[in-house]
Amino acid sequence: MSNLKKIELPPQGLKTLFGVQDQNIKYLETLLDVNIGARGNEILIDGDPTDIATVEQILNDFAELFDEGSTFSDKELRDAFKQIAEDRAYSLKDYFTKARFNPSGKKQVAPKTANQRKYIEAILNNDLTFGIGPAGTGKSYLCVAMAVQALFSKQVDRIILTRPAVEAGERLGFLPGDLQDKVDPYLRPLYDALFDLVDNERVTKMLEKRIIEVAPLAFMRGRTLNNAFIILDEAQNTTSEQMKMFLTRIGFGSK
Repeated sequence: MSNLKKIELPPQGLKTLFGVQDQNIKYLETLLDVNIGARGNEILIDGDPTDIATVEQILNDFAELFDEGSTFSDKELRDAFKQIAEDRAYSLKDYFTKARFNPSGKKQVAPKTANQRKYIEAILNNDLTFGIGPAGTGKSYLCVAMAVQALFSKQVDRIILTRPAVEAGERLGFLPGDLQDKVDPYLRPLYDALFDLVDNERVTKMLEKRIIEVAPLAFMRGRTLNNAFIILDEAQNTTSEQMKMFLTRIGFGSK
């Protein structure tokens, strides 16, 4: 049995909410068992009572955020709708006030899936976080973004980047240069994320001052890393001994 719910929204926000050719609302209808229509500034919702309640909460949050002057892109709204459909305890207000962050002022970062959001929350709430998942799911990028956020908000004093020196199936032989030159190719994915999030000149200066430090895993024995955000990339390539050694390097105030 279907139910009908009527909700009024400010007319100036309806265009943003519905999107081009109503694509945002149509996408929301595919995620939830509802039909959504509009008459003037009144929105009609028909469907499953549980889904109607979810849509009602989305619309109320949207109206409140819109009144506060928040701006929305179609992509951001659809990403938020998807995450709310996956986790009903999540809200539109959470997505636009808590989940998004701008680590250095250059670029805004937001989780694209519920699992990415849980990953960010795990990093925030725990000293030690393991990110496990297929390639291309944002594990390294989001971790670097959280590290930059912690550094610029003065939660930590430096960022430590490390990774086991394992080639992707093709041995290139000995590399020229000093220690950093030799390990740089292995850490290029982390550098790519850093340069995407922070201005190039700023990253270069922080590398020179060792605020961002490249620490080869092979040479970390005996160190104690206090007040640092430490990222071990491609950790699946470590041996048990290397992993134990790495975990015992983490000092006070570090993540």
